Amino acid sequence: MDDFAFFALALLAVVLFALVLFLLSRISALERSLSDLSFSKSSQSVKYGKLAEQFMPFTKEFPFSAGNFRFLGNPVDGVVFEDNKIVFAEFKAANSQLSEKQKRIKELVQQKKVEWFELHMK
Repeated sequence: MDDFAFFALALLAVVLFALVLFLLSRISALERSLSDLSFSKSSQSVKYGKLAEQFMPFTKEFPFSAGNFRFLGNPVDGVVFEDNKIVFAEFKAANSQLSEKQKRIKELVQQKKVEWFELHMK
């Protein structure tokens, strides 16, 4: 192999190595951007859900009087106090699901494991 071929091959190797380093840095930057975007989207979804919760009692889909609804926020969105019943209300937007704690509360209500507690301060 003559000197020119060796020099050309070495130069090609250096260029390819530099290209690989450049592409790796771009991939890393894109992964960070994607991660940031994913976090931002998730954050926006949470904000949308919390905002929607505030307005749900005033929509036509809400089957109770909005005036009877009391917002809690956590672990359930609120409670409706009707004349003949009390209803725990949870609002979900898009594909959101009940949390494990909310599922447990739902089970306790369905099993009628709800009690009254009263404390008189003197």
